[in-house]
Amino acid sequence: MRHSFDFAPYRRSMVGFDRFFDLLETGMRGDAAESYPPFDILKEGEDSYRVTLAVAGFRPENIEIVVQQNSLTVSGKRAEAEAQGDYLHRGIATNAFQRRFQLADFIEAGNATFENGLLTIELKRVVPEAMKPRRVEIASGPQANHQIEQHREQVRDAA
Repeated sequence: MRHSFDFAPYRRSMVGFDRFFDLLETGMRGDAAESYPPFDILKEGEDSYRVTLAVAGFRPENIEIVVQQNSLTVSGKRAEAEAQGDYLHRGIATNAFQRRFQLADFIEAGNATFENGLLTIELKRVVPEAMKPRRVEIASGPQANHQIEQHREQVRDAA
């Protein structure tokens, strides 16, 4: 009997890992129910992403966005409203929610906008200069010997 595991929920909530789970995922997918709110993650460029959540019925003042370490958490709590009329069916979500996204290293949250029930959060990868690759020049000939001697003298003086 063949067993499979659906990595899709993890892949969707990890920004900046760029399809890491494609290597691990099998061909079969489970029918796990999606949780609220639904969302999209768009890679806009080499180092920029956009997360959009569909939060119809919520207002910006009822939504909180928190970035802590490598985690982005979006939560919302709708203010209690007086029921107007007798509902025959109530399908628009009114309960509180919390959605957490795991971020890769050096991903920072930028602007957040709310329009037509869609909350959009801009994310950008900002790698510190000290972590970026740098080119090292190779010296040769008399210049290299001089640099080596200077380095040895500095080490002796420091000791």
